[in-house]
Amino acid sequence: MTKRRISLALQGGGAHGAFTWGVLDRLLEEQDLEIAGISGTSAGALNGAALKAGMLVGGQLGAKHMLDRLWDEVAAIGDWRMVPWLQAWLPLARLWQETAEAIMPISSHGLAAQLYSPYAWGSAWQNPLGPIVDGFDFSRVCATEGPRLFVSATNVRTGKIRVFKGEEITPAALMASACVPTVFQAVVIDGESYWDGGYAGNPALFPLYEPDLPDDIIVVSINPLVREEVPETPLEIQNRINEISFNSSLLSELRAISFVKRLIAEGRMERGIMKDIRVHMIADDRLMNALTATTKLAPSPHLIAELKAAGRGAAEVFLAESADKVGQEPTVNLKTLVS
Repeated sequence: MTKRRISLALQGGGAHGAFTWGVLDRLLEEQDLEIAGISGTSAGALNGAALKAGMLVGGQLGAKHMLDRLWDEVAAIGDWRMVPWLQAWLPLARLWQETAEAIMPISSHGLAAQLYSPYAWGSAWQNPLGPIVDGFDFSRVCATEGPRLFVSATNVRTGKIRVFKGEEITPAALMASACVPTVFQAVVIDGESYWDGGYAGNPALFPLYEPDLPDDIIVVSINPLVREEVPETPLEIQNRINEISFNSSLLSELRAISFVKRLIAEGRMERGIMKDIRVHMIADDRLMNALTATTKLAPSPHLIAELKAAGRGAAEVFLAESADKVGQEPTVNLKTLVS
């Protein structure tokens, strides 16, 4: 059987990354698809690391099992804003939060972001993702075998993206990629501090342009590109600002791809000089429009199960409508998307 090679570009978005889990869970059931490269940011980086580590142990089934394990552990955290010794108060905290948001035109989470700093705990602060990423077998995450993995984080000092690959992908690199600055302390690597990769690349596409990687890139999007309603409450406004910010780098790269494709099509660039990328996308903007910024940081088992099911459903639709176009033609109209 001739396999169709693809690369995956996995967006970040906190607990909403469980949607990507569902997408990957379904794609891994396709025997004629080969995942050759993965570029992931934040939750996308965690998904990518789990997929690769599991695949090197037990192929596609091993990858599915490792992703299951990852999200079981994420769900067990309860709330990414809570330090471990406050977990016992989590039900009360959630009740207060839900009550406050029901009666006030502001979000308790949004207010806390203005008043609370993760540095208030000093050296006693613990990253809740630490035990999860420490559980990965990094001899497999960093291996030369299997899909090539790229993990992005944002340098706090310069604002530039750093892409980790190979042996650079450590537990610290994964935590840096998922470091929401209002919740987590910056992660220090080689003397530099890093925040969530979504600020500079969500996800970064350019690492997937390597000559030995396929021309087909499937973007798994979990940050809505379009919201029909104009946000009015403080939380809605801040959430949309974050979505626009986290999508801006992706749209910039898609514009660049569109520009190169136009040059090639018009004969102004010889084929082979630059990759003629075929872009595909799996998303469920209707679902993501219905969720709130709060749910990104509160990975309840019910929410995660709902998102996984939605991801599997979106992947099923993509496979039914577009699987035969992979390797042949793009399924995203870039001109319409980026205009």
